Amino acid sequence: MNLEEALKQIRPIDELAKKQCRLRWDSIAKPLHSLGKLEDGITQIAGITGTHEVNLDKKALVIMCADNGVVAEGVTQAGSEVTALVAENFLKGTSCVCIMAKQAGVDVYPIDIGMNRDTKVLNKKTAFGTKNILYEPAMSREQAVQSIETGIRTVSDLKNKGYNIIATGEMGIGNTTTSSAMASVLLDLPAEQVTGKGAGLSETGLNHKIDVIKKAILVNRPDKKDPIDVLSKVGGFDIGGLTGVYIGGAVHRIPIVMDGFISLAAALAAIRIEPKVREFIIPSHASGEYGGRLLLDTIGFEPYLTCDMCLGEGTGGVALFPLLDMGLAVYRQMSTFEQINIEPYHPL
Repeated sequence: MNLEEALKQIRPIDELAKKQCRLRWDSIAKPLHSLGKLEDGITQIAGITGTHEVNLDKKALVIMCADNGVVAEGVTQAGSEVTALVAENFLKGTSCVCIMAKQAGVDVYPIDIGMNRDTKVLNKKTAFGTKNILYEPAMSREQAVQSIETGIRTVSDLKNKGYNIIATGEMGIGNTTTSSAMASVLLDLPAEQVTGKGAGLSETGLNHKIDVIKKAILVNRPDKKDPIDVLSKVGGFDIGGLTGVYIGGAVHRIPIVMDGFISLAAALAAIRIEPKVREFIIPSHASGEYGGRLLLDTIGFEPYLTCDMCLGEGTGGVALFPLLDMGLAVYRQMSTFEQINIEPYHPL
């Protein structure tokens, strides 16, 4: 399925399923809406999937892995070789997010959508890394669309394997630079307002990173009204893949749990491409990365968690799953007012 066909298939979430889910919540023998966002999350999932009989028994984390040519400009503390090293650790199950995912019962799917070398990671490579955005566009428009379509197909594949919910993650040295560049353009804000230190830059390093982003935007002149143009000019393959995952969630009616800053940049691009995508996204946490809260507020998301996390890889998304599981357990298992012969609560 290509991008144009996918966008035509997106329909709003099912309001009847949401209403039925809310009625079930209100019948449970507890104060109305006393589980707050946990109730809202299960209700949203009912609307996404089209049934009040919510099932989250099979969970996946998709980690899009890619390299960025702008790393050559010294905008990061680590070199591009680290992308592949960490990506292969996902396969070994030794990374931070893999340990968290195992605890939460989540299957991890790292995908090579654009690393600059071949590894044992599943190869869905658009190219061997992007170009250096300081001098030229990161990729062609065709490559941007290809990366998005890879994300859409990934959701389709996971749905066919029986997964009920998917979290987004990424691995790519330099991707806070590309995400900040995209955010600066899409939000029409100065780079200083959306750019942070990433993985431990000094103040001097941060200022250099901001300068590179500003120059890259001037050189490439991305069109803020065209998210795909922005992605192709100053983005990355990992961001493109995640953009496709969000669109794929809306196409295939699977809830997508959003991680942190890079995932937010991809979500903003997806929503700008098709606003209905927003209803299919569940925001996990407020990223500790500078600009994360600004992106959340712009999209209009209220996060479930505020843990000051900024690791990426999908760690924030995975951290939300146990809370959703607990909410769903109450939704499924708790007695109703009628069953225990108590007068139900009524809205006042």
